[in-house]
Parts: sequence; C-alpha cells; structure tokens
Amino acid sequence: MSKVLMMGNEAFAEAAIRAGCNCYFGYPITPQNEVPEYMSHELHKAGGSFIQAESELAAVNMAYGAAAAGGRVFISTSSPGFALMQEGLGFICSCEVPIVAMNVSRGGPGVGGIQPGQADYFQVTRGGYNGDVKIPVFAPANIQESVDLIYEAFDIAEKYRNPVVIFADGMLGQMMEPVEFPPAKPIKGSDEISKDVPWAITGTDHHEGRNVVFSLRLQPDVLENHVLHMFEKYAEAEKELVRYKNINVEDAEIVFVAFGTMARICVEACELLEEKGVKAGVIRPISLWPFPNAAFDAITDKTKIVISTELSMGQMIEDVRTAVAGRWPVSLISRTGGIVPTSIEVMERALKALEEVK
Repeated sequence: MSKVLMMGNEAFAEAAIRAGCNCYFGYPITPQNEVPEYMSHELHKAGGSFIQAESELAAVNMAYGAAAAGGRVFISTSSPGFALMQEGLGFICSCEVPIVAMNVSRGGPGVGGIQPGQADYFQVTRGGYNGDVKIPVFAPANIQESVDLIYEAFDIAEKYRNPVVIFADGMLGQMMEPVEFPPAKPIKGSDEISKDVPWAITGTDHHEGRNVVFSLRLQPDVLENHVLHMFEKYAEAEKELVRYKNINVEDAEIVFVAFGTMARICVEACELLEEKGVKAGVIRPISLWPFPNAAFDAITDKTKIVISTELSMGQMIEDVRTAVAGRWPVSLISRTGGIVPTSIEVMERALKALEEVK
C-alpha cells in the first residue's frame, strides 16, 4: 500500500477504524478535535457507531458500557479531559474490560493552554484512579509509529482485559507526515461478539449462566484475591510490553532520555553536538509504563551525564533516576507552558550541563 500524507489526529482515528473499532465516544477539546471530527464521518462507513458525548465524564462511562457489551472501543481527549476520565478508567481496570484511550496532550495545569505539553506523564503512568491498578502507556514519536501502536493497542487491551493509553503530545496531533496504514480488520457483529468475547454481557442465550460486569467486592478476601489476580496480569505486561529505542548510546558522553516530539528534537541536537566534537545519544522510551529500565544498561563508562529532556518541569526524570540507579549524574532540560525548545537550545543547555559535571 502506498503512503498518504495525513494530519496526525486524522491518522490516529483512521488507525483505530482499521483496527476494528466499532464504538467511539468523545468530546471536542484542542488539540485533538480532528479525531472526533474524523470519526463522525468515517466510522459509520466501516459499520461502527460515533457518539459525541456531553462531557469527558460521559464519554468514558459510555466507553465502559460499550466495552462491557463486547465492543472494540476507542476514546480520545486532551489533558484536562483525560483528568476527568480518571475515575472511569479505574472502574474499567477493575471490571477487566478493554478499551483504547488516547491523550493528545497540551500544556497545563488546569485548563492550561492549547500548545503541546508532556506534563501529563504522572497522570498517564500513575493515574488519578483509586486503588491498585496499572495501565500500559505507549508514547509514539511520529505519526507512523502512532498508527502502528494504535492498531496494536486494541489487541493488547483485549489480551490483558485492561485499558491501554496512547500518549501523544499536541505537536504529533497537528503535524502532517506520510503514513502507511495496515489492512482493515472487519468489525465484529453481535453473533461474533457472543462467540469470541468471553467477558461480554450478551445474555443467557450465549453463556452458561450470565456475565456480570461489576467493581464492588465487599468481602476483603475476595477483593484482595481480585487485586492479586490483576497484578499477575500486570507482572506479565511488565515483561512483555517494554519498548524503547536506543540511538548511539554506547559511546556517548551525553545521553538524552526523551519521548514523543522531544525525542525528535534530541536526535537533531545530537547531530549539532557531534559537529562540536561531543558524542551524544538518545534513549527513547516507547512504553512509559512499563518503563524501559533495561535500556539504560547500554550506557557505558564513556557517559558523563544523563539528561531527561521533557515538555514539563520534570516528571519522567523520576523514572530516569530509578533506572540510572546512581550510576551517572542525572540532569533535566525542560520547557513548559506549551513552549517547545529548538535543537539549538537543547544542544547549548546540554553543553552547559556537561561542563558542570566535569
């Protein structure tokens, strides 16, 4: 299949449709408005259903209900909208039904601004839901990778019967790049859902007894056993879902750690540093949870400093410090408020940080 030039948000939506999504619930919020717009006129052509909810609270709970009925469900929003979805996502984890949720993030806190941001890192990797739950989170760095991750995320969600989050900063949502789409999967009909989706609420005609989706477990031992069962799944996910890309790390004096748009800027900063005689590399986490601690084992004694580079005041840096485990000094290069640094700025600040540790 040939590549097509497409806006990120529209490509995200098309990838979900190609993955067999049959239900989308959303609410317009910049910078992901093109996702629900695209879904509104394209999803029904594939046999799916689009509903614009009255709020993000409504959207996530509609998604919860559709997933419980066996739907392949996609929701999308941006930072403050994702904050409103936290309770619903926690319920969905507890009830063990799969959905794919996308956060095309903007600057915060609060309503913040409409420019790109990465300060939702804690929100997507730790979450604001109550209790012991975890959600796999993937952070693409280009539109093609976004498409591939969204397409796969539905299968991951169904395997673990858990939400999966795609975390793309607003820059990716608004830019245009050539992309090649995978083949479209057919949308399952009600008979196929009854046969192939064991958790679906389909009535007694299709199951021995009946399926009940619930979160309330009043007996402490029953609740504990349920949580232990969930953490068996999470332990498997921590082994199977770790993803990262290392770029020229082995002989680097400076190692940047960055995801999404910032990773692209850091790669260019490495080229500028090399022109000045300083070797630099990049660790790009693709899975933010589980975080790729193993990627840091590729760093050698040639490295003088590890720099977490973020569109926030420093959130991923906590995971970076854990992964580094005291082996190298860790510094931070960050911008916030929706400001995206240039590769020249990153290079200059990295040289200053290197000088300070020498």
